[in-house]
Amino acid sequence: MKKKYEKNMKKTYKIAGMNCDSCAKMIELDLEEININGKCSFSKSELTVDIGDKSQEKKVIEIVKKAGYSIQAI
Repeated sequence: MKKKYEKNMKKTYKIAGMNCDSCAKMIELDLEEININGKCSFSKSELTVDIGDKSQEKKVIEIVKKAGYSIQAI
């Protein structure tokens, strides 16, 4: 069964490899550059984003991995 995406659906991911609050802020800024709103928490090692479709979800994963962190959907 295919998962349907609602406009601006919130999705949360576990992020590993961040060392400080600045790491979390850089992820947020990288996502902003591609017009995806996100809130990354260093203390919780979590990223919550508003996504509208599967292509945006793939972009989120690419951005986080490109920054050197591992990402897993919760």
